Amino acid sequence: MKRQPADELTALHLPAGYDELLRDLKQRIQTARVRAALAVNRELVMLYWSIGRDILSKQQTQGWGTKVIDRLSVDLRREFPEMHGFSPRNLKYMRALAEAWPDEAIVQEPLAQITWYHNIALLEKLTNLEERLWYARQTAEHGWSRNVLVLQIESKLFQRQGKAITNFERALPSPQSNLAKQLAPYEQLAPYGGL
Repeated sequence: MKRQPADELTALHLPAGYDELLRDLKQRIQTARVRAALAVNRELVMLYWSIGRDILSKQQTQGWGTKVIDRLSVDLRREFPEMHGFSPRNLKYMRALAEAWPDEAIVQEPLAQITWYHNIALLEKLTNLEERLWYARQTAEHGWSRNVLVLQIESKLFQRQGKAITNFERALPSPQSNLAKQLAPYEQLAPYGGL
């Protein structure tokens, strides 16, 4: 059977319901792609945490130094040349993640729900575990990019939460009340109604 060019296919009369089917299929494909990406991200974060936990354990129990991390980096990159993420610096981040979060259950929820780069930002920018966890949960809930997360940390959103007295929770549905509470401190910076 001879293949028809794309513009000839568009000229064909499409049966009733075709557009709805196409929209449905596109939505399902997009949803599956997002779910697959989230599953891969979750596995990657859990893998990195477990590698960090193993490095940390060996360093604590057997006195391994930081030179072992350099050697691990060389050996892992040689064994898995198609994979990225095994630089000495990244292995040290893995160790830092395991040290900051020794409980696997916390890593699974919500740290594995955000990207590795979000986790690195939390490690670099914050030392307080309660704040790290709060920002991780907010990132997962609101879908913040890494840059937005860093901006929220630098603007001290955690410390500002709950400081202003508002009726947002009573007057607005949940997503809007959360957004309004986050924006309220900026109103103090722009008293005439604009940012």
